[in-house]
Amino acid sequence: MGTDSDEGVDTQEAIMQATYRALCKDGYANLTVQAIADEFDKTKGVIHYHYDTKEALLVAFLEYLLEAFEQNIAVDDQADPDERLLTLIETLLFGPPERGEFDHWELMTALLEVRTEAPYNQEFRRQLTRNYETVEATVVAIVEEGIEDGTFREIDPELVATLLLTCLNGARIYQVTLQRDDVATDTQESLEAVVADWLRRSESADEPS
Repeated sequence: MGTDSDEGVDTQEAIMQATYRALCKDGYANLTVQAIADEFDKTKGVIHYHYDTKEALLVAFLEYLLEAFEQNIAVDDQADPDERLLTLIETLLFGPPERGEFDHWELMTALLEVRTEAPYNQEFRRQLTRNYETVEATVVAIVEEGIEDGTFREIDPELVATLLLTCLNGARIYQVTLQRDDVATDTQESLEAVVADWLRRSESADEPS
């Protein structure tokens, strides 16, 4: 039999899952505590017991989404820098190779729904900023390692991160909002060319002049 603490965690997980289903079904504008309660076998009172306000629930929900997103983009630290970077690009566009807990494009849609509220919600901005900085730091670390071992040419890693993440974020938004299935694929091909033609150290760089 679970402890009270275990039951509390299980209930909070159920609330997060119900919020996710309600958001995917109804969109942010129509997301209500009742709509969330309708998605699992408990009452609104249970939700209010764990979260005093709808805003507190949504702040917790955004953290839940971002944790799922960051787990989905984890890459093999033992791979070569160029392989790790290409894997990260693919994962940011299409989700993990092995299906994660959430459907990738549903998760991207849910995050986009919440992002639209960030200009008006300081806590949303704080969490989204932390998420961006986490992903940015991952790209920077991969590029720095590639420069150090000679895989990549000498270049500003933060410049690379800004370029890649701007393209990737734009492609995800474009695909989600316009339902253009070709956008992510075209973006992947373009960024693979950027890595090959711009970022990788050319063989001629090792030749004596």
